[in-house]
Amino acid sequence: MLREVTTIFLRAGRQRLLAATVILVVFIAFADWRVGNTVSLGVLYILPMMLGALVLRPGETAALALLCAFLRASFDVPSSHAEKILRFAFACLAYFTSGLFVTALVRNRELVVENLSRVEREQTLRQEAEERLRALVESSPAAIITVDHRGMVLAANHAAETLFAIPEEQELPGRVIASYLPLLSDALRINVAEEGFRTAAQCYGRRENGEVFLANTWFSTYPGPEGTHLAAIVVDSSEEMRDREEENLRQLFRYNRIAAAAVSHDVRNLCSAISMLCSNLGEKHRLDQDEDFQGLMRLVKGLEQIALLELQSRSQEKLEEVPLQAVLDNLRIVIDPGWRDTDGVVRWHVAKDLPLVVADPHGLLQAFLNLVQNSQRAVEQMDMRELTISTHITEGKVFVRFQDSGPGIRSPENLFQPFQPGAEGTGLGLYISRAVVRSYGGELRFEPQEKGSCFVVELQAV
Repeated sequence: MLREVTTIFLRAGRQRLLAATVILVVFIAFADWRVGNTVSLGVLYILPMMLGALVLRPGETAALALLCAFLRASFDVPSSHAEKILRFAFACLAYFTSGLFVTALVRNRELVVENLSRVEREQTLRQEAEERLRALVESSPAAIITVDHRGMVLAANHAAETLFAIPEEQELPGRVIASYLPLLSDALRINVAEEGFRTAAQCYGRRENGEVFLANTWFSTYPGPEGTHLAAIVVDSSEEMRDREEENLRQLFRYNRIAAAAVSHDVRNLCSAISMLCSNLGEKHRLDQDEDFQGLMRLVKGLEQIALLELQSRSQEKLEEVPLQAVLDNLRIVIDPGWRDTDGVVRWHVAKDLPLVVADPHGLLQAFLNLVQNSQRAVEQMDMRELTISTHITEGKVFVRFQDSGPGIRSPENLFQPFQPGAEGTGLGLYISRAVVRSYGGELRFEPQEKGSCFVVELQAV
């Protein structure tokens, strides 16, 4: 009730309250003067004190208390001098205390209003955040679910119900997650710290109709009132896996054709040399009529025709216009972590605004990666492990250099020969990489250096 009255008075404004206070003080003083010395009306001064304290500062309230005490003493009943002093002191204390009470009440009211406004503002912000979060979760194309300590689904968005093929008249919450993603159920049984853990995993999931799919999951555990809870984001990666495997198969066929074309080129050269030698032998030893010799010539011609057909089928392939910058960015993502793990450094000196080149993005990336891996093996035993990748553009050509700080190449003339003795694996890496680059109309060559080794990939700019 007192707060409501205080609110009503405060709405009147400072000027009006001060005017009302002055009027009350004058009215009470006049009434006290009219009554005379028989009765004291000093207790009524508490009303203007409480009214004025609503808008006055503490110092101003004290001044008003002294004024009221002085007026009270002026029209008080007769008494001794000591009694007048005591009455004046107690009157000042009573008036000032009543004013301070009202001041504290007003201050408390302001604090309550401020706290209430802050709470309402926080509630509004919280509701807005919850609405935005709810909208984000519901509109997310990824499935988002929360699971309790028993493995029961607590909440799920529409994408989750679509992912697990839940019928429209049914809901995913309340079901056991182990029926759909056993990995999440197993994660709840792991003993972890109170703060939980966060991780990502790829696993197989199962839909309501029994269909199996490949799922990428990102999940974290957090403590709940009854045990460990889990929140997860799930994405169906089956389509990506199919595309990746189909692309890998296409790349395998393409590399096989490139390797076969490179071998066919060498076989064709050998067949030409053998044919020339056979012609010389036939003229020298008069073997033109020998059936075995003629059979050998036919075999060589047949092998040469097979090699020629392989080369012709390879030349009919269509190439693409590839952004070289994107290929180098992908290469950087792949190789930088491995070099950091071996305390190596890859220095990039790549020109800005690299043009498009004639190539296949996957094949070109594999050729670059093969050169980088060779350099990484070469610098493993060196004190300084560095690889510098730089680009240079001139006359419609783009040159990509790979220069390392390794021990160098002892026999450069055997670099691009297949099945080299002492090479790791089959020794076909540089042979096939050069064949791949040549299939784009480019070239891969070795440049001698005083220290280390340097390979240059030449590509045609669009």
